[in-house]
Amino acid sequence: MPVVDDDTDRRRFERFALPHLDAAYNLARWLTRNDQDAQDVVQEACLRAMHYFASFRGEQARPWLLTIVRHSCYAWLRENRPAELVHFGDGDDGGVPEAAAPSAEGPHETALRNADRARLNQAIAALPIDFREVLVLRELEDLPYKDIARIADIPIGTVMSRLSRARALLREALQPAAPARAAVLRAVPRSTGTGEPT
Repeated sequence: MPVVDDDTDRRRFERFALPHLDAAYNLARWLTRNDQDAQDVVQEACLRAMHYFASFRGEQARPWLLTIVRHSCYAWLRENRPAELVHFGDGDDGGVPEAAAPSAEGPHETALRNADRARLNQAIAALPIDFREVLVLRELEDLPYKDIARIADIPIGTVMSRLSRARALLREALQPAAPARAAVLRAVPRSTGTGEPT
């Protein structure tokens, strides 16, 4: 097993892998749904990646690192939260970047934007993990389907299917609530103590 053992390999690892730590953390954060757990998973994944970096053949470093992060997340979830690993069959086994806020935004607009962001984050976090991971990799990390298929170790058709389902579930979750119907008040008879209403 190749192991990173000298300063040259360490510097090469830093040059290839470290630029992708934000993407690694982002994926881990969405899969574990917890900042501290994501940090732990990314640290473990980086240790694994560094350990086997000598076998890295110069292909794209980002999908390579995210594959290791994904495997580390699933291993961590199997050990710490097995109930969260419910998979939905696709027939195969195998957030949008935030726009800059307008400079003249008032407190009301800021509050609305923050509420929308919180609602979107909650909807993404509520997605089943199989759908959440492809959505995060595509929409938040802007990876092509080919890289997502490689990272998730599934066919491209399954990536497209899961992404479609994730988007549909997200649309459904973000639909405005049905308008509240006017409450119908009815008079409740008061008792006079004699057993007969007044």
